[in-house]
Amino acid sequence: MFRAFDLLLIGMMVVAATITYQIKHRADEKLQEVRRLQAEIKLERDTIELLKADWALLSQPNRLRKLVEAYNDELKLEPTQPTQLARPSELPMLRSQAPQPEVAEGAAGGEGRPNSVFGTVIGGIAIPALRPDTMTTGSVNR
Repeated sequence: MFRAFDLLLIGMMVVAATITYQIKHRADEKLQEVRRLQAEIKLERDTIELLKADWALLSQPNRLRKLVEAYNDELKLEPTQPTQLARPSELPMLRSQAPQPEVAEGAAGGEGRPNSVFGTVIGGIAIPALRPDTMTTGSVNR
């Protein structure tokens, strides 16, 4: 009986050693795959940096001007006129032509006088009557 128990323990140790070896082997394979993927990522990042440097070199205005001058006869390129980008009727109106909001009477709860900062109150939210870029601030003299 003692021998059967020894054989059983030896068998269990062999099985445990085999399973441990398989787990270690799989972990080593995964580690190699991670290292391979990291190398690929580094290569891609280096390639992206190289392509950005190439793009910066190729899109330099001086280089493009020289190419335009060299191939002007074949391409027949002309400088872009401002009117080609947008017609004056397509441009937004000037600030001086923009409609001014009406100033509500007593919007700030004052004695029925117009408030120069808040034009109207809608749902408890004060809407400015003056645009922030047109407001002036005072200064303190020392």
